[in-house]
Amino acid sequence: MSVSSNSFPVIIFMFIFLVTLASHSFAKSTANTTRRPRQLSVDYYAKSCPLVDQLVGSVTSQQFREAPVSGPATIRLFFHDCFVEGCDASVLITTRMGSKLTEKDAEDNKDLAVEAFDSIKKAKSLVESKCPGVVSCADILAIAARDFVHLVGGPYYQVKKGRWDGKFSIASRVHSNLPRVNSTVDELLQLFKSKGLTLEDLVVLSGAHTIGFAHCHHFLNRLYNNKGTKQPDPNIDTRLLKALKMSCPQVGGNSDIVAPFDVTTPFSFDSAYYGNLEAKLGLLASDQALFLDPRTRPLVQNLAKDKQKFFQLFAAAMDKMGSIGVKRGRRHGEKRKDCSMHMS
Repeated sequence: MSVSSNSFPVIIFMFIFLVTLASHSFAKSTANTTRRPRQLSVDYYAKSCPLVDQLVGSVTSQQFREAPVSGPATIRLFFHDCFVEGCDASVLITTRMGSKLTEKDAEDNKDLAVEAFDSIKKAKSLVESKCPGVVSCADILAIAARDFVHLVGGPYYQVKKGRWDGKFSIASRVHSNLPRVNSTVDELLQLFKSKGLTLEDLVVLSGAHTIGFAHCHHFLNRLYNNKGTKQPDPNIDTRLLKALKMSCPQVGGNSDIVAPFDVTTPFSFDSAYYGNLEAKLGLLASDQALFLDPRTRPLVQNLAKDKQKFFQLFAAAMDKMGSIGVKRGRRHGEKRKDCSMHMS
C-alpha cells in the first residue's frame, strides 16, 4: 500500500489524535485448549430460541449507533475470552468481595472497554426475556462479536452455537495466555499453536487491528526505549514516530490517551492494516513483526492487495477461534442468567 508524501501528514494528524476516555477507566492446560472441540452448530437454538441472532442483532445495532467503540471493544473482548479458558464467557465474571480476582480484573484486562461488557449485558437481558435459561453468555458474546465485525464494514458469517458458560474465572491465568505488545513471531506462533491455531490464523486474526485503539503505555517503549536501547524502534516510519510522540510524551502523559491501530482508515474494517505494515505504519511492535518475519510477510503482502480474501479468511479464523476450549453440559459448564455472576 502506498501513501503519498503530500497526504501523509494530513492522514496522520487526522487519526493520531488525543482521545480522552474518561469513562474507560495460567492458562487452561494444553490438553484442554488443544483438544478437538465439541460439536457446535449454527442451528443449535433452532427450537429453543430460534430468533437469538436477531435479538442480539437488535442490541448490537443500537449499541453501535450510540457508542461506536463497542465494535472493536467487543471483538477484543471475545479474543481475550477465548484465549484464556476457552470461549466460555469467563472474562465477563465480576470479582466478588472476599474472592480471588477474576479474569476481568486481571492487569492485562483492565483497559477492556466498559461498552463491550454493556453490549453483552443488554443482549443477554433481551434474550433472557424471550428465551429464559436457554442461551449461554458465551454464545451471546460470539454472536455479538460477529455482529460488530459486520457493523464496522467487515464480513458477515454464520456463528456456530452450543457453548456453555465456564464455571471458573481466575485472573492469574490471563497473562500467559495473551500476546504481548512486543511479542516476536516465534512467541506469537507458540501461543497460537497452543490454542490449535496456525500461522495463517495468527496473521488473519491480527487483522482485527484494522479497527480499534491502543493506550500510549502499550507502545511507549517503542517510541523512546526500544529493547532497552534508549532509541526508538527503527522499524517505524519517522513521520508516524513524530506524530505518536506528540500524543504520547515519554513522561507526564495522560494515561487515557489512545492512538488507532490503523492510522489510515481507523474506523473501517478493511485490509489497510496490512498495507500499513508494509509502510512501517504498524502501531505495536507485535503487529510490525508480521511484516518483518519472512514466514508471515508473504501473507501480509497478499492480504494487503486482496480485501475479499482477507474477509474470507477472517470469517473462517473467527469460527475456528470460537471453538477453542468450549464447554458442553452441566458437568463442564453452566447457563448463567447474569453473565457477570456464576450460578450459585
